[in-house]
Amino acid sequence: MGMAAGPLLWLAAALGPAAAAGRYSPDWGSLDARPLPAWFDRAKVGVFVHWGVFSVPAWGSEWFWWHWRGERRADYERFVRQRYPPRTDYADFAPRFTAHDFQPRRWARLFQRAGARYVVLTTKHHEGFTNWGSPVSWNWNSVDTGPHRDLVGELGQALRESNIRYGLYHSLLEWFNPLYIADKESGFKTQNFVLKKTMPELYDLVLKYKPDLIWSDGDWEAPDSYWNSTSFLAWLYNDSPVKDTVVVNDRWCNNCSCHHGGYYNCADKYKPGTLPAHKWEMCSSIDKLSWGYRSNMHIDELMDEASIIEELVKTVSFGGNYLLNVGPTKEGVIAPIFEERLLALGRWLDTNGEAIYESKPWRVQVEDTGTLLQLGLQKLGFLYWSLNLALAEALPSGADGF
Repeated sequence: MGMAAGPLLWLAAALGPAAAAGRYSPDWGSLDARPLPAWFDRAKVGVFVHWGVFSVPAWGSEWFWWHWRGERRADYERFVRQRYPPRTDYADFAPRFTAHDFQPRRWARLFQRAGARYVVLTTKHHEGFTNWGSPVSWNWNSVDTGPHRDLVGELGQALRESNIRYGLYHSLLEWFNPLYIADKESGFKTQNFVLKKTMPELYDLVLKYKPDLIWSDGDWEAPDSYWNSTSFLAWLYNDSPVKDTVVVNDRWCNNCSCHHGGYYNCADKYKPGTLPAHKWEMCSSIDKLSWGYRSNMHIDELMDEASIIEELVKTVSFGGNYLLNVGPTKEGVIAPIFEERLLALGRWLDTNGEAIYESKPWRVQVEDTGTLLQLGLQKLGFLYWSLNLALAEALPSGADGF
């Protein structure tokens, strides 16, 4: 499909037949009334994967390009000057995003062992590079350059073979896309970027990969009238091939978070103080300083096993889902320390999953003496210590317990 076909596709889909009884109209009152597909609340545990050209410098965070060229931060400029040839541009990183060691079935097995019931992959972050052959992202996608592979499609196939639900992260905005910059300078009175780039991509992702979840982002600078969010969601719920099963989050406009959409994210690493009335999800990252891979991360900057489990249990006790992030390397390797954390979570879920999956929050989450979670973890810790002590007394000298 050529450049001109993209806008025609989404326009035809968005206009569709006239609204009839039982159909959702393109307004928040109607869209917000759609029941959330049951699979999402039952799933409880997911893995988030941030992967893109930002995995090449692998320094700072996945916002590398913005900090370097948008804010012109001295530490980022110094990093590039010391590590790369003169006149290096961000586009020069793309050929180095090789995915040489990307084995989607290995990833799927790891996520399955981690206890994940769904996985969300970045199809496009704010840098605009797409991890599939987007027809409206010429030469800035994983098929034309870098891996020369359809990363979105390959992982989706592997996950479905493992019976894991597949979610697609997609950024509405692109920092340095000339069309977006021009729309922004017009006060978002023009929509050239929306009509020619971001909406055609969303329709393409749905029609091509039939995702179980769309994790929207990059919404915060413009209203829904600019993004055409409600028209897209009405098509998604009424006429798309995933209309009965797809789940979406709440990042569809600059005042949508925690107000509109499917389930709520509200903010990164969101932690409500009381039981929310609306289904929500906490996204967190093993690397506490970044969502993308950093080659210079230190062990004290990573979540340990106990912190991950505590965060999971508290999230579920408040009725939320837990989406834990890892950032692969530019070659497509999930670092051993991330694997270790995921496998530790999986072992815990093998034993305690019955209290997590398909569970419903109790009437009390917090007591005067502190959280029920802390009390439960203390008891679990005591039992673990007692069992190890008993094993140490029973096993021959030098043998290991747990």
